[in-house]
Amino acid sequence: MVNGAVLVSTLLSLVAAARSTRRATEPGARRWARPEAFLALVVALVYLNQVLFTVYVLRVHGGDATFIARYLPEGYFALEDGPAMRGLAEHFPKPELLAPSLLRVQAFLELPFGLLIYLTVLRWLDRGLYRRLATSWLVWAASLSYTFVFCAVEWDLRNPYTVDDIVIRACSAVLTPFFLRWLARQEGDGPGRASFARMLLFAASAWAFGYLVLTVYDTALLYNLGHLGGRLPGAVLALCILVGARVASSRLPDGEAGIALSSVAGGLRWALLLFFVPALAVRYGVNFGSPPLAAAAGLAICLAAGACALRECLSGAGTARIALWAAQGTTALALGGAVGYAAVRLVTDEYYEAGLLRGAAAFLAVVVAVCAVSDRRLARWTV
Repeated sequence: MVNGAVLVSTLLSLVAAARSTRRATEPGARRWARPEAFLALVVALVYLNQVLFTVYVLRVHGGDATFIARYLPEGYFALEDGPAMRGLAEHFPKPELLAPSLLRVQAFLELPFGLLIYLTVLRWLDRGLYRRLATSWLVWAASLSYTFVFCAVEWDLRNPYTVDDIVIRACSAVLTPFFLRWLARQEGDGPGRASFARMLLFAASAWAFGYLVLTVYDTALLYNLGHLGGRLPGAVLALCILVGARVASSRLPDGEAGIALSSVAGGLRWALLLFFVPALAVRYGVNFGSPPLAAAAGLAICLAAGACALRECLSGAGTARIALWAAQGTTALALGGAVGYAAVRLVTDEYYEAGLLRGAAAFLAVVVAVCAVSDRRLARWTV
C-alpha cells in the first residue's frame, strides 16, 4: 500500500503541482498567524499527552507498557518514572479516564504536526510560495496522501486500537486542511529574493529545526519521555540557534543573487513544492515499502526541480555564462558532497534521519557559499 502511495503521490505532484500554485492570492496582515506558532502549540499538546499517558501507565498498568509495546517495533515506551512524575501520578484523580492518551490523541495530532513542519520550512524560504501552496488544492492532496500512509502503517502494525486510530486520522484529514488554508490566508508579504546571508541562515535554521523535530519524534511520538533529559541540552542549543537565525534573517535587507545562487534557491523552492504531496510516502517507503522505489521517486522529484529551476535561472543567459555556471555548479556540488558525506560519517546516529539532516545542511551551506563567492568573483571580472 505504501508503494502505491509513493507512485500515485509522486506522479500527481510532478504533473500538477506547478500549475496548481500559479494563481496569486491576496495577502493577509496577521503577523501572529504563522505556522511555527501553531506548530509549537501542537508540540505542547503532544507533550501534555505524553505526561497524561505516563500517568495512565503508572497508575493503571503499574508502570508496565508491555500490554501495548508487544504490538509495536522496538524503540517505544521508555517512560519517565522519576519522583516528580510518580508524585503527579499518585495524586491524579481517576487515571483510568486517561486511556485515550494511548495512540488515539496522537493519531489526531500527527497530521497537523507533519504538515506544519513542512509549511514552516517553506515559509522561511518563500512566503509567497507558502501562501499559494497552502491555499491550493494540494493541501487536500497532501492531507489525503499523508493520512493514507499513516493508516497503512497503522494496519501493518495492527493492535487493539487500530480501528479507532484510523477513524480519528480520517477526521484529522478533513479538519486539518481547512485550518491550514485559513492560516495561509493570513500571511503578509515578505522578502522573496535570495541572498548569500539569507540562504546560509536558512541552512542553519533547517538543521536546528530538524534537530528539534527529531527530538520530539523520539521523546514524544515514540512515547520515550524518559529520553528527554538526555536530549534536552542539545535541544536547547538547537532552539537558540534556530531563534537566532530566524531573528537575524528577518532583519536582513533584500540582497542580490547571481545566477548560480539563484539556481540553488530556485531548486529548493521547486523541490519543496514538488515534494509536498509525496514527502511522507517517500519517507515511509524506506521502512514499509520498497526502498529502491522510494529512492527513485525522490530522485525523480529532485531532477524535475533542478530542471525547472535551471529553465528559470538560465533563460536568456549566453553560452559563455552557461558554461561558467556549469563550472560553478560542478565545483559546488563536489565540495558540498564531500563535506556532506563527512558530516554524515562523523557521528553514528540512533536515527538515520539525523545523519541525513546534518549532511544535507552541511551540503547546502557549502553549495551556497561556493555559488555566492563565485558569482561575486565573476561579476567583478565581467565589469
